[in-house]
Amino acid sequence: MLDESLLDDGAALEERDRSGLLLGAAAAGARVRIALRLAQEAGAAGLTPDGRPRSLLVAGHGDTCHVGDLIAALAGNVCPVLTLHPTGDTAAARPAPPPEAPAVGGPAVPGTVLDLRWSLPGWAGPLDLLMIGSSTGTEPGLVALVEQAYQHGSTVVCVAPPGTPLADAVAQTRGMALPFALSTVGLPEPPAAPETTAFHDPGRFWAILVPLLVLLERLGITRTTTEELGALADRLDAAAERCGPAAAVHLNPAKALAVQLADSLPLLWSEGAVPSAVARRFAALLAERAGRPALAAELPEALLTHRGLLSGAFAGEAHTDDFFRDRVEDPAPLELRIVLLRANDGEESAPGPAHRLADEHETPLSEPAASAAGPLETAADLLALADFLSVYLAVADAGRS
Repeated sequence: MLDESLLDDGAALEERDRSGLLLGAAAAGARVRIALRLAQEAGAAGLTPDGRPRSLLVAGHGDTCHVGDLIAALAGNVCPVLTLHPTGDTAAARPAPPPEAPAVGGPAVPGTVLDLRWSLPGWAGPLDLLMIGSSTGTEPGLVALVEQAYQHGSTVVCVAPPGTPLADAVAQTRGMALPFALSTVGLPEPPAAPETTAFHDPGRFWAILVPLLVLLERLGITRTTTEELGALADRLDAAAERCGPAAAVHLNPAKALAVQLADSLPLLWSEGAVPSAVARRFAALLAERAGRPALAAELPEALLTHRGLLSGAFAGEAHTDDFFRDRVEDPAPLELRIVLLRANDGEESAPGPAHRLADEHETPLSEPAASAAGPLETAADLLALADFLSVYLAVADAGRS
């Protein structure tokens, strides 16, 4: 069970957060501003394209895949978006040197380097745009992907640190290399091997997303003007004040939800394209940072795919047994909790099928509040909540390990 007094103790949180994840999450707004400025200086905001590409291909690993997921949600029906997930030979995985500062949380394969590779679909050609995101720019598989795109005649844009093999490869094929905005807070240095699973940078997602949104606005695919991206940074700053360590548990939505999820198996139900992209990233953050399982599903399909869970081994009634049994040494049972993620359209909504199904099975349901705003603002509110919540759970678990 999560100790609420820990979450209200700023000094204790800072002492346990040896990887600086709370600082990184709080600096998301600053990271957006830096990424926006670097993209403008690189010329992305001044492009005058001839037209839209036939499709967008997004390649990378980790945060970049979630960036592609959100871009697909923001683009809607304007342009098809395909995220190219990595493949590779798992037998070629090798140990990586441990980082100087141990990461908070428990990644599934800590300190492991994977041989990641990417492949373009056979139909990719001159009408398609390949967008690559990397925080290191040293992945051989992404450099090889640039060569594939050149052979297919596809235009390539990357977000990567200047002077890295990936940025150089894109420049040599007459693509556009946009700078990756490095963190301004005291995070530990990233490992030498780019595909390691042992390093966490909470702002990496925004540092990859923002330059691509600048470009996509110029292409007429998303409505993300410079002014809107500036407002996005302000919104993330406000979310950091609301969800940051200085706010008490009863006033802090991230801390309050962390307490609710501490001994739960979250079912992340989402309604709408943007909340669904957030739900999938939410589940990944819980696994990567806090070492906790979560299941994401879109409504209304979630009502069918997760119905069996609500009456199975993790259901509340499944844990009722001998009332007089000594439970002192028993760990707290893991029970289901539904977390409903959806946009706020500004109107009061009546309880829907999700609430009724939760009531029917006596399953607790949490619905984080999102301000009534556009898709990008909704994403910012919900992603900031997921960022801070996953860090709080990771920091709390670090004290017990």
